[in-house]
Amino acid sequence: MIERDEVLHVARLARLALSDEEIEPMARELSAVLDHVAKIGELSLDDVAPTLHVVEVTGALRPDEPRPSLPREVAFEQAPEVGDEGFLVPSPQA
Repeated sequence: MIERDEVLHVARLARLALSDEEIEPMARELSAVLDHVAKIGELSLDDVAPTLHVVEVTGALRPDEPRPSLPREVAFEQAPEVGDEGFLVPSPQA
């Protein structure tokens, strides 16, 4: 199982605040994920073609072609707060 310091380091990188009660369960969960990744690493995947999706997806994407967008005024009419140059959003909590 991964150590407490490693859990805290990953939490810090993910900007998560973990309580003392959450650290031990998180260590177990992260260890389980790493165990699964290690099992996958043991498999012989030489004959497996790379994939983008688990199941075959057809026709899900339209061609990427330029087209007119929503007029700025219409978008701003529907926004809760608007500034001179665009939408106003709350500042992230520190």
